[in-house]
Amino acid sequence: MRKWLLWLGVGWILCGVSAVYANTWLVVGDSLSAAYGIEMEEGWVALLQKRLAAEGHEQQVVNASISGDTTAGGLTRLPALLEEHQPTLTMIELGANDGLRGLSTITMQQHLREMIHLARAAGSDVLLLGMHIPPNYGQRYSEMFHHVYHHLAQSEDVPLLAFLLAGVGGEAALMQDDGLHPTAEAQPIMLENVWPFLVQQIAKEQE
Repeated sequence: MRKWLLWLGVGWILCGVSAVYANTWLVVGDSLSAAYGIEMEEGWVALLQKRLAAEGHEQQVVNASISGDTTAGGLTRLPALLEEHQPTLTMIELGANDGLRGLSTITMQQHLREMIHLARAAGSDVLLLGMHIPPNYGQRYSEMFHHVYHHLAQSEDVPLLAFLLAGVGGEAALMQDDGLHPTAEAQPIMLENVWPFLVQQIAKEQE
């Protein structure tokens, strides 16, 4: 009886250790990750958590995305999120609203760079999820906007998914009536776009 109780106690201790050290992935984004216009469980972030669980991975995904958020808002929110969740991976999906509002790409780049530095200082890896903006903003601004992500990926040595909506953007059947937000049917495609980067992260965390 005493031996059984001893093993039971050890089991509880091990479960507690596993819970404490379970890896957390943090998504800091805007409406594209906040499942705007669809059910939250249909969004790509929720689908990610389901896929991780289905494949036996222990990572827990925290979705801290807010519709309408900009890089300024993300930067303001990030320190508290890092302190609370202590993520091993921080996915930054911001900038679309900066672009749609025609905000300074220099300031946008500065905000994203500071977010990268904050995440790394907190011991987190970083994945940058890039966006494109509609061509009606003009070729010069569009090129400057797109360059922000590529420049940061190179200068900060950060993995970059250049376009989260690859295979979705511009496809009327996969976009909501506003032409800006993807439908529920588009979410698995978005997850597939991100997944190859996450496979590498899983392997790293298992080393």
